[in-house]
Amino acid sequence: QPMTQKTPRMPLLPPEKMTEAQKKVVADIVAGPRGHLVGPFIPLMRSPEFMSRLQKTGEYLRFNSAFEPRLSEMAILITARLWSQNFEWHAHAPIAEKAGLKPDIIRAIAEGRRPAAMADDEAVIYDFLDELIRTRTVSEATYQRTLAAFGERGVIDLVGIHGYYSLLAMVLNVSQAPIPDGAKPGLAPLP
Repeated sequence: QPMTQKTPRMPLLPPEKMTEAQKKVVADIVAGPRGHLVGPFIPLMRSPEFMSRLQKTGEYLRFNSAFEPRLSEMAILITARLWSQNFEWHAHAPIAEKAGLKPDIIRAIAEGRRPAAMADDEAVIYDFLDELIRTRTVSEATYQRTLAAFGERGVIDLVGIHGYYSLLAMVLNVSQAPIPDGAKPGLAPLP
């Protein structure tokens, strides 16, 4: 089970231990919309070229995708729940709520159950990702419903958000990246 309070396997490197490539990729992230180096980017700096390419993908998916923040953040929370990834949950649950995702929906996702009351667009996101996670694909009906709601770009961006945040969750779980000091884990491991 993913733990949150273990010693990180790949802690932040002090600047004097960084290669020039690592220093450059860290500077690029700090200069971008994230503004600082956190979470998955600390272990990812061990592979600076991968990190550089990946963070550009992430910048698009987080800040410029086909979805308003309420919906993209909901997709991120569903992904964080799948991986029991508390750093992602800690970072994105408050953003989701601020973007207008109802606390009852956030709580249901944290508990691993389908939220009882969702807006139509939220239900499309939930059902698409739930089916993709359970069956590794989506039925024609689910595809058509998602296509009607968000178009082809939306379908691809939704898969992209789920895939990108799954990759970050795996990096965080493997590197045992901690949640911030004093934070309580928002997710209990699912059975």
